Amino acid sequence: MCSITDTAARSEISATVAVIGAGIVGISCALHLQHAGFKVILIDRLGPGEATSLGNAGILASHGMIPVVTPGILKKLPGMLFDPMGPLSLRWPHTARMLPWFWQYLRNSSHANVTRISDALADLTIGSVEEHLSLAKPAGAEKLIKAEPTLSLYENEASYKSDDYAWKIRRKHGARSKIIEASELASFDPELSPKFKFGILLQDYGYVLDPLALTKHLARGFEAAGGKIIKAEVIDIAIENNRPERLIMAGNSVKFDRLVIAAGAWSAKLARKLGSKVPLETERGYHITLTDPGLMPKAPVMATFGKFIATPMSMGLRLAGLVEFGGLEATPNYARAETLLKHAKILFPNVRTKDYTQWMGHRPALPDSLPVIGPSPHFANVFFAFGHHHIGLTTGPKTGRLIAGLIQGEKPNVDLSPFSIDRF
Repeated sequence: MCSITDTAARSEISATVAVIGAGIVGISCALHLQHAGFKVILIDRLGPGEATSLGNAGILASHGMIPVVTPGILKKLPGMLFDPMGPLSLRWPHTARMLPWFWQYLRNSSHANVTRISDALADLTIGSVEEHLSLAKPAGAEKLIKAEPTLSLYENEASYKSDDYAWKIRRKHGARSKIIEASELASFDPELSPKFKFGILLQDYGYVLDPLALTKHLARGFEAAGGKIIKAEVIDIAIENNRPERLIMAGNSVKFDRLVIAAGAWSAKLARKLGSKVPLETERGYHITLTDPGLMPKAPVMATFGKFIATPMSMGLRLAGLVEFGGLEATPNYARAETLLKHAKILFPNVRTKDYTQWMGHRPALPDSLPVIGPSPHFANVFFAFGHHHIGLTTGPKTGRLIAGLIQGEKPNVDLSPFSIDRF
């Protein structure tokens, strides 16, 4: 005979969960919820993986817990802004509007704040390769994931030592690495320029051969298991019976019991509709994919001189990085992307750069470099999963697992208070 508690539990697990956003974070939430037994509907205005998840660098950075802003950034900022080959640029009309946000961002560069932020992010980044494989294998997509090291490359040992602050944080969180000195670099990868004399292999990293294909594979697995995907833009969230219960789209609506907002840089306006105002900005990231590079690096390369990453992918050699603050509406400035072509020639003297595709996407950025993961303070049936900056691919599967656990009423195995939407 079933108890009342058992009946309630079965009723809860058969609830319908709507997930807004089908990037790697949203699809991870949807899959973990589906695996837990929920009926899941995934809604995206473009389709699975077609926004920021299409264009990332493909790195699974298990020790990518260090925020962009660290102690000393204020002294470096003018040089970064006025260097045409530098990693940072601003669209000035938009920048004037975001000055309060930018000031908060820079204030988080203190040692105390960076320690707090990196400690919290470590709970999301460590184990990222295993988290990805656990989702990819049921969808038959594990062949797209390479559990192999990433090379962090420096011009010399002195430039490596100047980056010691970041390496201390990685070592604190258990990073396994191997130093490759000048005499070994040429044999490790003969395509690298001989001007680089020092490298470190990060051994717990991995990378994805095609980020868009990975997300599409996961989406097909989700649908094959009974999940529903709707390609539409959510216009409004209807409140019924004193709580959100229906998503309004053009010519359509979807009723739900639970709601997850995982719409990346577009999440703020949806959260605002439900009473939560968040200072979400967009870091506009660029990539170039060389479709006929004439060479492939032995491993992904994090080129510290230009703050970009070169990743061997199935469609070519992807060069990704750069940060541009310019909002959601401004057109891409592909002159920024072409900077990556110059960097590629410095890194790989024999690379061919004639044939390439280019892309710009929107990384969702909060001023403390921490995502929002957790429940709404206003509605018990609403949950948030957005704001992952540069590490959305790395942390997507673990974020999805945490969200599914929260919706099931489980106590999370990590402290989620740093990711609360109430912190703003």
